[in-house]
Amino acid sequence: MGAGIAQVAAAAGHTVKLLDARSDAAVRAVAGIRSQFAKLAEKGKMNTEAAEAAGQRLVAVNQLSDLADAGLVVEAIVENLEAKQKLYADLEAIVGSECIFGTNTSSISVTAIGAALKRPERLAGLHFFNPAPLMALVEIVSGLATDKAVADTLFATANAWGKTAVHAKSTPGFIVNRVARPYYAEALRVAQEGAADYATIDACCREAGGFRMGPFELMDMIGHDVNFAVTNSVWRAFYNDPRFLPSLIQQELVDAGFYGRKSGRGFYDYRDGAVKPEPQTEAAQTPAGKITIFGESELAEILVERLQDASRSYTRAPDCDGRIAEIGLAKIYVTDGRTATQRAAETGVANTVLIDLALDYAKATRLAFAAAEQCDPAAIASAIGLLQATGFAVSRFLDVPGLVVMRTVAMLANEAADAVNQGVCTEKGADQAMRLGVNYPQGPLAWADQVGVSVIRNVLANLAASYGEDRYRISPLIQRAVFAGRNIHD
Repeated sequence: MGAGIAQVAAAAGHTVKLLDARSDAAVRAVAGIRSQFAKLAEKGKMNTEAAEAAGQRLVAVNQLSDLADAGLVVEAIVENLEAKQKLYADLEAIVGSECIFGTNTSSISVTAIGAALKRPERLAGLHFFNPAPLMALVEIVSGLATDKAVADTLFATANAWGKTAVHAKSTPGFIVNRVARPYYAEALRVAQEGAADYATIDACCREAGGFRMGPFELMDMIGHDVNFAVTNSVWRAFYNDPRFLPSLIQQELVDAGFYGRKSGRGFYDYRDGAVKPEPQTEAAQTPAGKITIFGESELAEILVERLQDASRSYTRAPDCDGRIAEIGLAKIYVTDGRTATQRAAETGVANTVLIDLALDYAKATRLAFAAAEQCDPAAIASAIGLLQATGFAVSRFLDVPGLVVMRTVAMLANEAADAVNQGVCTEKGADQAMRLGVNYPQGPLAWADQVGVSVIRNVLANLAASYGEDRYRISPLIQRAVFAGRNIHD
């Protein structure tokens, strides 16, 4: 990470001094960064003169006193509070009064690091994402004592380096590591309840949710030792708030040493000869029965277009209790956070079939679905056949509340809304951070606006009622938006 930050700064025109406690590490880093600049020049992404000049701006140094003339000191050392406090305390006696300290910590309180300094106002978080030269986001994190001018200077500096900076307050996880927790947590809970296997959940998150990686393959890539530690850190820092509760499934992987790709085993097996499992996909069914499409929602219009393309007959009807379609006995709805079984019991519609949320139903290639326990097998087969006939691979889930994409998006939006409500960041900052920091296909608050804030609120309320847990409590920001009849970004 330190080398990546140095590469960014040197490319932007700064003289950069690299210091590492390990012998010769800084020298090797300089050589490695220069090699990266040369490769960029070979690929035509930098001109040769600029690449050579950037490489020459890198200097390996041997001791802290060599940093006396620095205007900005960025540390990317071990994630240990005492180590960071000692480093900056030592630096205070060396650098000039105008020098700014930018910690790249991803989980430690900036306020706590600054508490050991004589002038904590000069310290702020400058949190890059890995790999720093490629990832666009930088979180500018203000501790309790951080001078606003310091945070603003770092914000402008990161933007000048070609990054997108967002302001954040020093709270556990800042923006990204806090708001991202539900992406892992909800998938883990769905898996723990036996609703679907890892490969199927991953496939639905990619092919319906639009995420670049499913949660289980992403955790395997990050490493469970790291991902689980961050979850635990955020959970403890929020005084064991159930919203951040770690998963026993992931605890078992860590205990076994199954850290993911780097250890050869995680949720998936990466050893030589191992075959990654395929997602569960329903066998082809014939869509039997009269087809009716209800309302004028995005999904309804897509179904109509595809039925026309397939030369299948159908009728249209006005919206009826939120259902999307009927075929034969089956009544098809988008999940609202209740199980299909509960919804069938409460509405008296026994043949209830639920489908999951998609980022864009026109582009989605797979949908999760669940059927009420009261549902006739013939109705289930007809519903599967209709979805398949309109271009979707279908993965059947055990009847869990909210399926997987809907509950995940609702919880991501809820956590982002809480971060905004607590003054950690702005609505725009939350969405930018999640798109650029972890490559989400949509900012969670913009996604809530797209789905409908009232829909997100109802999903959360139904999840809370189903589980009886404070984990699914609704953010006051979402509540206010619903009561005011506005979008979050209004």
